[in-house]
Amino acid sequence: MTNSQLYNAIFRRKSTRKYDMAPLPADTLVRLKEFASNARPLDESIRYEFAYLGSADVRNLLPIKAPHYICLYSEKKGNYLMNTGFLLQQMDLYFSDNNLASCWLGMAKPAKGVPMLMNGLEFVIMLAFGNTTEIIHRTNTSEFNRKNLSEISSVVGADALLEPARLAPSASNTQAWFFSGDSDVITVSRKKLNLLKAQVYGKMNQIDIGIALFHLGLSVERIGKVASYYFDEDVAPNGYEFMAKVKISKN
Repeated sequence: MTNSQLYNAIFRRKSTRKYDMAPLPADTLVRLKEFASNARPLDESIRYEFAYLGSADVRNLLPIKAPHYICLYSEKKGNYLMNTGFLLQQMDLYFSDNNLASCWLGMAKPAKGVPMLMNGLEFVIMLAFGNTTEIIHRTNTSEFNRKNLSEISSVVGADALLEPARLAPSASNTQAWFFSGDSDVITVSRKKLNLLKAQVYGKMNQIDIGIALFHLGLSVERIGKVASYYFDEDVAPNGYEFMAKVKISKN
C-alpha cells in the first residue's frame, strides 16, 4: 500500500460501531499483519509491539463488539502516547482503504486472562476492526464534524497542508490540537485541560496528537516534501502546551 492511498483514505474514513461478527478470511489477516509489521513509528527509540485479539479477549465499557482487535503495547517513556496514535492511525487508514470497518476504543481493555504486560511492554489502546453492513466511507468532507481551521491554526497560507490534520479523529471528538508557526516549521500544541477533564482525556488527547501528526506527515509527503519531528520543549500559544515541532523541508 502506498502513502498516497493512506492519504486519500483520510477524506473518506469514519468510525464504525456495528460489526459483522464473522471472522475475516485468513489471507486478509495475513496482509494486514504484514502491513502493521512495516508501520513507521513517530519516535524510533520507543519499543512497541502489536497484538491481535478476538471478541472473547476484550472487555469494553461501551456496547461495541467486533470480531477482531489490534492492540498496541509500548514501553512507557516520553512521547509513547503520541507514538501510539501515530502507529495505530496507519492501521485505521489501512482498514478504510481496504473496505474494512474500524473504531478507536479508548475504554476497552484485554479481558481477564489476557496479559496487560507483554515482553516488558504495557497495553496502551486498541482498535476494533472487521466487516460491517453499515456504510464504511463518507462521501465528502462536509460529513465530518470538525472545527474550522481558523479555530485550530494560526499558520498563514497552510490551509491545504493542515486540512488532513483537521480531519483527524480524536477522543469524543475533542480536537485538542493547535497548529502555530509557519509553513516551514509548524508547532503542534495540545489544549490545557482542567483537573477533571485531564483525568478523562489527558492520556487520550496525547494519542490524538499522534494521530494528527501522522495525517500531517502524509500531507507533507503529498506535496513532495519531508516532515521531521522534534520534541524538545518549546513555546506554545496561550492556553496550550507544546507537544511537537514539525520541520518541513525539500527532499
